[in-house]
Order: sequence, then structure tokens, then C-alpha cells
Amino acid sequence: MKLRSTVSLAACFAALTLATACGATGSSGASNTYNPGTGAGHGGMQMPKADPNEKPAIHAVRAFDLGTLVVDTEGLTLYRSDKDTASPPKSNCQGNCAQVWIPARANDDLDVTGMDKALIGRVTRTDGSDQLTLAGWPLYRYVKDEMPGETGGMGADQVWYPIAPDGKKITTTVDARQANALGF
Repeated sequence: MKLRSTVSLAACFAALTLATACGATGSSGASNTYNPGTGAGHGGMQMPKADPNEKPAIHAVRAFDLGTLVVDTEGLTLYRSDKDTASPPKSNCQGNCAQVWIPARANDDLDVTGMDKALIGRVTRTDGSDQLTLAGWPLYRYVKDEMPGETGGMGADQVWYPIAPDGKKITTTVDARQANALGF
């Protein structure tokens, strides 16, 4: 089930990337380079390396068996924690926790696709850095998710879950038979 989610989300992210590239006008002068990776132990697909000049982004993408979830610029799943609070926004993942659950850094020049921009915000962490929030929930990447579409942190410690575009946590799978080949 995890493999299907990884592959389908990676395919959706690839389609989003292709659609964005095809709709672009002008040239940035950058060429597409690919990360060869090792391919060992992953059920995803290889994605183009993120352009260091590319604006940071979060996108809502549809996974076959999870519904619509939020990913970062690199297609990596973003999570929320039940130990945090949304109102007021507060991150309770500090120290060692933040080494495993990497806070998504807030950026003023964020490209948002597939969700209400009014739900995007930030919270100041105890170390003084700003963390990205969605509907008040601080956002994180799971350090063991290495390929686009992986959701290896889902349900970890019964508090970590992928986040939906409305800020709700994703705890269950949906009927994959209702989605087409790209999960839409």
C-alpha cells in the first residue's frame, strides 16, 4: 500500500512539474539536471533536482490512496503533529525532535498551489527561526522520507500525520478505485 502511495504521489508531482514547465514563458537559463540517486530501497521515481534559484513552494497533490495532501518544493510530504497547537500556532517539536521532524522554514516569497493562501502563516520557534504553518499548524518534513511521495512518517508515535490543504490531518486511506491514472 505504501509503495502504491509513493509511486502515485510521485507521478502526480511529476505531472504537476511537467504542467508547470510547459506553461512557463521565457527562459531562466537553467538546464534540467537529474539526481541519479542509488535507487536502492525506494518505491518512488527520480525527480529533477530542485533549482537553487527556484522559489520555495508548497503544493496540494492527490495521492491515490490518501486523497489530497501537501508537499514541499521537492515533492516531499509535509506533516503536522498532534502535540502542536494551531490556535495559537505553537511548535512543541524542539531539540532532538526537530532533527527527525525538520521544521518547514517560512519564506516571504512562497509559491502556493492548490490551497487557500489565507491559510498559510508562520510561527516563531524557540530558536528564533520562523516555521511555516497551514491553518495554524506548524509544518514539518520527516527525515526518513527521501523520495517525492513517501509518507513513512504517517502515524508515527500516533501524533504525526500528512497534512491536507485545509490543515486537517490525514489518518486514513481513500478508495483508490475512484481515482484515475494520475490520482485526480
